[in-house]
Amino acid sequence: MLKLNVLIAGSTGYIGIELVKILYKHKNIIIKYLCGNTSVGKNISFYDKSLNSKKLPKIVKFKKSYLKDVDVVFTALPNGEAQDISNNLLPKNVLIDIAADFRLSSSKSYLNWYKQKHRAPNNIKKSIYSLPEFTGKIIKNFEIISCPGCYPTSILLPLVPLIKKNMIKLENIIADSKSGYSGAGRNVHKIYAKKNLYDSLKAYGVGFHRHNSEIEQEIKKYTKNKKLNITFTPHLSPMFKGILSTIYIESKKGVSFNKLNSAFKTSFKKKQFVKVKKINSYISTNDVINTNECHISLCKTRYKNKYIILSAIDNLIKGGSGQAVQNMNIKFNFPESRGLI
Repeated sequence: MLKLNVLIAGSTGYIGIELVKILYKHKNIIIKYLCGNTSVGKNISFYDKSLNSKKLPKIVKFKKSYLKDVDVVFTALPNGEAQDISNNLLPKNVLIDIAADFRLSSSKSYLNWYKQKHRAPNNIKKSIYSLPEFTGKIIKNFEIISCPGCYPTSILLPLVPLIKKNMIKLENIIADSKSGYSGAGRNVHKIYAKKNLYDSLKAYGVGFHRHNSEIEQEIKKYTKNKKLNITFTPHLSPMFKGILSTIYIESKKGVSFNKLNSAFKTSFKKKQFVKVKKINSYISTNDVINTNECHISLCKTRYKNKYIILSAIDNLIKGGSGQAVQNMNIKFNFPESRGLI
């Protein structure tokens, strides 16, 4: 049986911890290195007591010399740091980035949205943005795999099938998304220490959130350069994890409610991790927590040709660690669900 040695950089963050849990039970994986900065020398169980009984390496500071010992490098780091690691990759290494370093197709776009110069521009063309349900086996041609953001995952999964089939109008799509506070990282408790984090709902990045860039970039791949107008607004909610996106669409003339729902069912019929629920189902984040699933429900409104899509994921799994492992499984010809169910 093929065994891969893995290094996880950023192993103590919320996504990093979930990644450790998934990879520990993956029969093709040996966790060789867990890397961190302020956590060096500690056991990973310090950050999650459920890992107490697991035999895992102590946390070390990343060194490029470690790359010769591993096959796969997972990066769940602040923006920019995976770029530095990518410049030291060996031919044997596959980099799977869960941050934003390789999500955008040009260094110019990255500078525009992330306000920092890309430190590995030559590696952008060697990478692939991979939402696995749509990317499929083409991922095998790339050694740098960029995983979508959590919000874009919840929005692109339901929108892309309808846009590919030219079923909805592109002029005024609205995506209103609510996320658990884990999406803001471990420092969220410090940032919102005096802002009543656990009892309030907060909009942020209104009109200009960075995830707008990849949502628009990916949708435009299917629109033949037609004008696109999508408004995305994220909210931080007083729950630990999960995302519920409410997406407002208008169908094109002659495209009925049932045709839209049939498009979902056809597109995801063989996709294990996307579940199309009964029409008008009021799905919730509770349905998907601790899974790699996305649940989608199409709902009617009072207005002709105007509909609402509900989409729910676990932001740390389908929106992060789980999707990263799903991409790895496809890359290395493992069963797509290995380690994830």
